[in-house]
Amino acid sequence: MRVLVAAASKHGATLEIATVIGEKLARAGIDARVEPLEDVRSVDDYDGVVVGSGIYAGHWLGAAKDFVDQHATDLALRPLWLFSSGPLGDPLKPEEGPVDPAPIATQLGARGHRVFGGRLDRSGLGLGERAIVGLVRAPDGDHRPWEEIRSRSAEIACELQTG
Repeated sequence: MRVLVAAASKHGATLEIATVIGEKLARAGIDARVEPLEDVRSVDDYDGVVVGSGIYAGHWLGAAKDFVDQHATDLALRPLWLFSSGPLGDPLKPEEGPVDPAPIATQLGARGHRVFGGRLDRSGLGLGERAIVGLVRAPDGDHRPWEEIRSRSAEIACELQTG
């Protein structure tokens, strides 16, 4: 079984989540390949796909939306899981989920969508981004729930192995 784990990631945090998912799938005996979504040209060689995106202003990144639009027919023919990364703080804010994944999941028959906390490191932001996070008082730090991510990855592996 060959699975693609791909993510659109503006500052690398979401791609790091994809990497952990791919590693967990590989430990379960699944041939998992992790790629930035921008580098994926086709899903033809894969038996399943996990697609993730960072969330900005409640929306997936354009690269993620473009990818699912361009590959919708092929994605609908395979087991598909979605994840988003972005809420910050304790408790995570914003509480409401991103706008884009629900209709995508319905349209493509995805087996699930999870929202994971994100990471904010102001030192890697541009001037405009720093102004926005300051305005909304977004807290610095890594808010990604690694155990939850690993647990979800194990669930995906189990679903793939049992068909």
